[in-house]
Amino acid sequence: MIIYSAAFLIGLMGSLHCVGMCGPLALALPVRNRTFPNVLRATLVYNSGRVVTYMLLGLVLGMLGKGFSFAGTQQYLSVATGVLMLLFLLLPKSLVQRAEQIRPVFLLNQWLKKKMGVILKKRTTDAHFVMGLLNGLLPCGLVYVALAGALATGEMIQGAVYMGAFGAGTVPMMLFVGAAGKMVSINFRQKILKAVPAFVFTIGVLFILRGLNLGIPYLSPQLRTENGTEIVNCN
Repeated sequence: MIIYSAAFLIGLMGSLHCVGMCGPLALALPVRNRTFPNVLRATLVYNSGRVVTYMLLGLVLGMLGKGFSFAGTQQYLSVATGVLMLLFLLLPKSLVQRAEQIRPVFLLNQWLKKKMGVILKKRTTDAHFVMGLLNGLLPCGLVYVALAGALATGEMIQGAVYMGAFGAGTVPMMLFVGAAGKMVSINFRQKILKAVPAFVFTIGVLFILRGLNLGIPYLSPQLRTENGTEIVNCN
């Protein structure tokens, strides 16, 4: 629960970053008769699509993490994930932005934007949901950090829940932007965003502790091996 709570807080605090990146999309949602209830409904459907994509990605990453568990290396994966999260905090923003220009990532980004441009011409609930699904695939450093955490959970369901918690954290601010039609001031956003590294640091430390096998219930549970598979023992 501690890790899921941290994922939610990263999403909540980081959602101010989402306002700048995805807020315009939320505001551009095609809605017939733009009354408050209609806009709110469309925004809810759109954000539901984003969260579903995050959970599906978490499911896949959790499944990959389970492979490490069967190999008896989940403990090391957890520590490595925590260390990578801490290193991510030290990376200059220019390097992160440069990574988004890697050809496969760039091509995916362009394809997604093209598809979303077509969907923006429609005004159906299905279109709003698909827009959210595609939006969840857009390259984003904050999502990459969350996906690293999903990988380290080592379980499909846990990975999906982890990303669901992260996605749920981003929803309140996105709902406000989409439904209220107002952007949070840049100064306020920058002040709150300064807290995001603290939460990323916290969750990185949690994953390191989790992998150190200290036998602390829920925080650093004992991992025992049975038939080559690592099993968490929280007692």
